[in-house]
Amino acid sequence: VTLAAGCTLGPDYARPPVDAPAAFRFAPKEAADTAGLAWWKLFGDPVLDALIDEALAHNRNVQVAVANVDQAAGVFTQVRSPLFPQLGYGASAARERASEAGRSPLVNDLVANPQNAYQAALSVTWELDLWGRIRRQSEAARANLLATDEARRGVILSVVGSVAGNYLQLRGLDAQLEVAKKTLGAYAESVKLFTLQFRYGQVSQMNVAQAQSQYETAAAQIPQIESQIAQVENGLSILLGRNPGPIERGKPIGEIVAPPIPSGLPSSLLERRPDLVQAEQSLVAANAQIGAAKALYFPTISLTGALGSA
Repeated sequence: VTLAAGCTLGPDYARPPVDAPAAFRFAPKEAADTAGLAWWKLFGDPVLDALIDEALAHNRNVQVAVANVDQAAGVFTQVRSPLFPQLGYGASAARERASEAGRSPLVNDLVANPQNAYQAALSVTWELDLWGRIRRQSEAARANLLATDEARRGVILSVVGSVAGNYLQLRGLDAQLEVAKKTLGAYAESVKLFTLQFRYGQVSQMNVAQAQSQYETAAAQIPQIESQIAQVENGLSILLGRNPGPIERGKPIGEIVAPPIPSGLPSSLLERRPDLVQAEQSLVAANAQIGAAKALYFPTISLTGALGSA
């Protein structure tokens, strides 16, 4: 039985071989040093760091992904539990009074009425996993759990990237709005200058009209930029788990330093992508299900025992 229980049906998962060189042309040490960092901190903006921390704590998609991991962990525990003996117990108590109508006095004297009944039972069941069905199902459930956790990591990376991208876009719009307001002020001075020159006959009415047209064009840009700022702020608020509203500002866009990208990044970094790891774990789960399906062709043998008292 021990030898048979060590058998599992179906193929064992093996990652497809990839013809890759043993050493890369460029040393990946610098890339390895930065790959595991919180990359958004390299921007050097404390406000951005605080916004990302808030998003990771309150974003609805992140909370759903975490709950999915908890659910997959529960399924894994449930699927794996048949590897161990299953214990069951039960107890009952009853009190019954029968009708004495139509019975002889002798029966009424000999048979207690009402009657009490008590029962207690303990059962033990253990399935001998001779063909590895439970182990293959456990392997598939574990792979699904790992795939779900990688999906959670993918959601986190997406949320962090979206928050950082929207924040940088917001600071860029702030800079555009500042430039637009300065441009509007410059055109306003130009209108005043041409108006005075026209009053004293230095320029024609056409010059004043051209300056006024430039002023109105610059003034029309400001509401558009302000509308874009409000839209980005609302999007950021949703990512942060808030109601739409204003967003705090940190460093100006000109003072934010973009993180350097190391040269010579090895292709092995692709193995850290959550979507690729999730896809591989899904393949592991599907491969394990093959063995679980093949095991259904064979009989199931279980050891059972029961003890009770009435």
